[in-house]
Parts: sequence; structure tokens; C-alpha cells
Amino acid sequence: MRASLTRRDFLATSATLIGERAAPRTVRIGIVGGRFGATFQWHLHPHARVTAVCDINPQALQRLAETYRCDNRYRNFREFLRHSELDAVGIFTPAPTHAWMAIEAMKAGKHVISAVPAGMTIEELERLLETVKRTGLRYMMAETSYYRPEIITCREWAREGRFGTIFYSESEYHHEGLLSLMYDDRGLPTWRHGYPPMLYPTHCTGMIIPVTGERLTEVQAVGWGDGHEILQTNPYKNPFWNTTGFFKTSKGHCCRISVCWHIAAGGTERGAFYGDRLSYIMARPEGSPNTVVRIAREGRTVLDENGYPQGSLSIEPYSQPNHHERLPEPLRVKTGHGGSHAFITHEFIQAILEDRHPEVNVWEAVAYTVPGIIAHQSALRGGEPMKIPDYGAAPA
Repeated sequence: MRASLTRRDFLATSATLIGERAAPRTVRIGIVGGRFGATFQWHLHPHARVTAVCDINPQALQRLAETYRCDNRYRNFREFLRHSELDAVGIFTPAPTHAWMAIEAMKAGKHVISAVPAGMTIEELERLLETVKRTGLRYMMAETSYYRPEIITCREWAREGRFGTIFYSESEYHHEGLLSLMYDDRGLPTWRHGYPPMLYPTHCTGMIIPVTGERLTEVQAVGWGDGHEILQTNPYKNPFWNTTGFFKTSKGHCCRISVCWHIAAGGTERGAFYGDRLSYIMARPEGSPNTVVRIAREGRTVLDENGYPQGSLSIEPYSQPNHHERLPEPLRVKTGHGGSHAFITHEFIQAILEDRHPEVNVWEAVAYTVPGIIAHQSALRGGEPMKIPDYGAAPA
């Protein structure tokens, strides 16, 4: 047999096998939730195909079908999960359904990407984590802040040591105007009716944790509400429009996180990272640009207008790149939440193709979500300091 296999035959056979192994397969994904779910680029990814869409609302279902050019329509989630051509499921439904739907989809053998938050309670998140461990399937939380261009830059700069030590960080999610979304067209309450701000923390924690590389371990939080009827009648028994938490990290540093539904300030999702060598301050809605501050000349004494010595600093607007060169060319399009949607689309598909955990995997999703749950409990207890459990990180 060895003699009958020429070198040319061997090389040709090897090339065929390698080519077959390297040939990318197509991930067949189904999308549930026709509002936020219609804002991603699954139809543009070269190795993805939307094979089914699902929503109980006919108009939302039509939107999904048109966006992703898919005629396999379902209004029942369980029937949708039985669709014959389905490798993965994207869950973009109301927040209280995320954990349950993700668990059911994985029980049905599907990889899952879910809108934020990953879950509403510690118990839900523990069940979600256990399901990922038991099934071996891939789970990703579609946290947009992780893939904002500014945070991509800051994550890399932190790994490179440019900040020095980030001893203080802060993030804000301000969203005045949500009152209009707390009732549907019939005047009935939606899932947003009185939703606790700190149960939606990941647009903030999804900046802090990935950049600092530290878990949030303790919190003391204070909430504010004005006794509005929504704050007295909501199903969450939540009395707060706004909540601010002061957190301690696993390395003993501190950060401030503020989530506000009713505030006289421009809507924003932003962060700031202060180091002993460099700081990055994201743009504010009031008009300041992305700004980088550096210690320019260490050891040189400069006097301020009052004659006191101060450090010599370089404070400059930063022209933030969009990092589109990292995406397949069809995905280099303008997308929502600071351009993050295309990056989320690409990462989930690639994680499945490469058989690895996504960057915002279930362990990260839990680490981004749990601190807000504990912060809300702290605020309900008048600012009582509370410990935050740590569920670890994805296996290497």
C-alpha cells in the first residue's frame, strides 16, 4: 500500500483533506424578537444564514422576515426551536424572558446569543451557567459596550500597560425618556414598567470589567425615586428611577456606576478610565470629545496660576478609529450602539465555527449582570455595603 501511494498522490490527498477541514461551514441561525433582533447583520456575515424568525407580533415578525430575507416564520417559540435547520438562536425578547429562553434553546441543542441582561436573578444566572456547563454549547451575551470602538481601544491599551494602574474608573448609562416605552399602544404596561435601573447594568459593567480585567467584589448603592405612580405599582416593587453604585474591585480599586431612567442630562453610554500614566475619558453628550490625558514630562515642576506645583500633562482630543478593518468586508457597515452590532455578529459566528467560548461568554455575562442585582439590593437597604459573588471565568 505504501508503494502504491506516490508522493504526488499523497500531496493531492493531503491538500483535499486540509481543504475540507479548513472549508468554513455556514451557521444556521434563527432570530427571536423583531425589534432589537432586526438590528444585527446575520444576513451579511459570509458564514451565517438566517433560517427561521420568530415573534408573537405580526408586524415585528414581518420586519424580521424582510430584514433577513427569511420566509420561515413562527409565532410560537417551542415550534420555532423544532425548526429542522437551526444551529443557533438569537434571543432579543423582553428582558424577563432572556434566561428562560436561553436555557430552553440550549436544552434543544442550540447555541445561544442573548440580548442583555443575561438574567433577572442570581438563581436564573446560576441555572444559565449550569446549562452551559452541562450542554457544552456556546453562549454569548450581546453586550454592546464591550464592542464600542472606545472600549476596544481601551481594552487593548490596558493589556499593553499604557494606563499604568487603572485605580479609578466610572461608567454611566443615562436614558431619559423611557416612560414612553413603559406602556404599549393599548396603554398596558410593558416589561419596562418600573424596571429597576441596576437590573440593566451591563452597558456600564461591560465597559469597566473588560478594560480593568478585574471583577466587582463589593458595592454600596443609593437609589432615587420621586414616588411616581409607576414606582408604586410596578411588578418589580422598584421605587427608583436612578441608582448609583460605588464598587470595589478584586484588586482593591474602585469604580462608580450610574444607571438613570429619569435625569436632566443627555442620553449616554460612556466610561472613563483613570491611570497613573494615562487616562481615557469618553465623550460626553454635552459636547466634550473623547479625550486622552498623559503625564507628559515626569519630574518637571510646573506651577499653576496660584503658584502651586502641578504635573505636566498632555490633554488632547482623541480621534477614535472604528476598527472596521477587523471585520469581514460585508460587515463594515454603520450599526447601532456605537458600531458594536457588527462586531457582536462576527464574534458569535466565529466562536461557533472555531468551537470556542465567545469573548462575552456566560461567565462574563454573569460577572457583568450579578453586580447590578446586588447593587439594587444594596439600594433597597438604604446603601448597605454588600459582597458580590464571583462565579469564575471560562476555562482556558
